[in-house]
Amino acid sequence: MSTTFTLDTSTSRANPTPAPMKRLTVPAIQRRKVEGKTAEPLVMLTAYTARQAQLLDPHCDMLLVGDSLGQVIYGLPSTLPVTLDMMIAHGAAVVRGSYHSVVLVDMPFGSYEASPAQAFASASRVMAETGCAAVKLEGGQAMVETISFLTRRGIPVMAHVGLTPQAVNALGGYGARGKSQEEHARIMDDARAVANAGAFALVLEGVMEELAVEITNGVDIPVIGIGASAHCDGQVLVAEDMLGMFERTPRFVKRYENIAETISGAAERYAADVRSRSFPTEDQVYRPKK
Repeated sequence: MSTTFTLDTSTSRANPTPAPMKRLTVPAIQRRKVEGKTAEPLVMLTAYTARQAQLLDPHCDMLLVGDSLGQVIYGLPSTLPVTLDMMIAHGAAVVRGSYHSVVLVDMPFGSYEASPAQAFASASRVMAETGCAAVKLEGGQAMVETISFLTRRGIPVMAHVGLTPQAVNALGGYGARGKSQEEHARIMDDARAVANAGAFALVLEGVMEELAVEITNGVDIPVIGIGASAHCDGQVLVAEDMLGMFERTPRFVKRYENIAETISGAAERYAADVRSRSFPTEDQVYRPKK
């Protein structure tokens, strides 16, 4: 399965054709888990731009416009400064660049925690202005009322429990969760609570593997792991981590490429050509036709 591209001669950039394939839906994602098991694991990656979405879309079931763009795109120290406007701008770009995957947009810190009404105002704006299929929000039992409120009003919600980056200050860092019996039980209760509240799926991040397996087996909705277990119903990674764009690779990431080295090498060769005046050549300049 692949996306067909046409050439937009006004911009000299590749743009997708209007409808090269049928887009997956939230109910289709839910139906992948049958009687507690998912035969073929769900594939999810982050995407922040239209071109990135074009390249990832044919291979994924879901594309997450994550608030991780704060660090990945904007160089911020955490996800906390990310705004709703930032999420909407990038969410709309990813929707424009994709035609197969379910596109989800993260609700940024401060846009949904105050009340279900605040969450609905923010989520409805995200859905209307991006065209995405669902939103994702962090939190377990504390978010039950909000998840129920949103889903009853037609906004599909993916929950996020375990290590929740927006709560990094309260958690005291990004270490794995669920090490103590008390925390293990609390995260298990969080997972059950969001599933019962109506979340169609949940991201389970940075937890001990035994807990990840227990949660995957213990809820009826798909569990998407990141730093969890291969037993989960699917996996998600930040695409830039998987592609090797950064020097530091988190423990739970497998590098499939070293794109940073490729980009740096190309820039080095370009700089050398410019400084030696070997670029541009006759092939790259405009001259009167003979």
